[in-house]
Amino acid sequence: MFDNRAELIEKIRLGEDSYLELKEVRFAGGRVTAPHRDSLADELAAFANSRGGVCVLGVDDAREVLGVPLDRLDAVEDFVREVCVSSVVPPLAPVIERISLPSSAGDMQAVLKIDVQRSLFVHKSPGGYLHRVGSAKREMAPDYLARLFQQRSQVRIIRFDEQPVPGATLDDLQPELWQRFASPRINDSREVLLDKLAMARMDTDGSLRPTVTGVLMATSDPRRWLPNAFIQAVAYRGTAVQPQGDQAYQLDAQDISGPLDQQVLAACHFVRKNMRVTASKSEGRHDRAQFDMTAVFEAMVNAVAHRDYSIHGAKIRLRLFEDRLELYSPGSIPNTMTVDSLPYRQAARNEEVTSLLAKCSVPEQERGLSGRSAMMDKRGEGVQIILDSTEKLAGVRPIYRLLDESELLLVIPAASLD
Repeated sequence: MFDNRAELIEKIRLGEDSYLELKEVRFAGGRVTAPHRDSLADELAAFANSRGGVCVLGVDDAREVLGVPLDRLDAVEDFVREVCVSSVVPPLAPVIERISLPSSAGDMQAVLKIDVQRSLFVHKSPGGYLHRVGSAKREMAPDYLARLFQQRSQVRIIRFDEQPVPGATLDDLQPELWQRFASPRINDSREVLLDKLAMARMDTDGSLRPTVTGVLMATSDPRRWLPNAFIQAVAYRGTAVQPQGDQAYQLDAQDISGPLDQQVLAACHFVRKNMRVTASKSEGRHDRAQFDMTAVFEAMVNAVAHRDYSIHGAKIRLRLFEDRLELYSPGSIPNTMTVDSLPYRQAARNEEVTSLLAKCSVPEQERGLSGRSAMMDKRGEGVQIILDSTEKLAGVRPIYRLLDESELLLVIPAASLD
């Protein structure tokens, strides 16, 4: 916002409004004393809860450009970042830019421009749940706050995977990734097709923007907009997360990102690479692996398809031990389902994501993982396949557990190879 220096100078000349906040910077020794950390947190969170805005540090309320000393720019930027992380929940990640603006005397002064986008989430700061009303921040009335929660992540009357992503543009979606869902018989424009696929929706500013689904399925790294949209995979030595003498207790580790279908395949490769396999030659070569890869594939598809992407900072965690595989998926179980009913009932938290995964082809060379051509089977047989395939191989059925009503844990026991 206000990317042109001349535009920003003109905005400052006109004064604060719904999109602009001006703050003088003062110091006591090496410490920033103004703006107060709570006040700055409130201003930035209010922008994120509204339509976004810009806060300029180094300009006072009288619109005079006072600047920030060059040798203290690092300290002020560190102060801003710490406020965004420690004083706002969930944390903010604004764009902080160092620019020079002319003072009334005509000399150039360094200032910090903090650009805050409208957020997918509702943020709480020390002053509560605030939004921007003209040039001031105000605490949201209960009915307004309720509507905002409905529109954004936490209540999801409007499904989270259909939310437009602030700051993203249609050009951020990679053609080779979204065109794979296009029908060769229909000649839709890019905008029409992306809207039909729920990969783009109209934002409140009238712009057609990628949705959460679009970012998850058609960008090379969804973490640019959804920092939690990846799989953290770790293979451990032994059966516990603890050092073992002089040996490293982690055998392998990888943060797996990319479009969701590629995350699934990469996670399966991680398991296949790190699990143990024995071979018998009594009647020709026969390999026996610790885990049934069809069960692993189904587990990974279910995790990326049904996890709750609105939980800030929570990622899928894949842990591989000598005797088991643990898979942690953020979010409670959708609707009225229970852990016991998972094999028998079907409910989708992310309906648009699951719809695209069902249309997403499994590469020919990878079809040995699942035995089918599509990434997801919408008949809801995945959990039963996980249970039956693992029991056939290991003699023990996997276990599902719900942790604190906020995370689903799947434990797949390893087959004994002794």
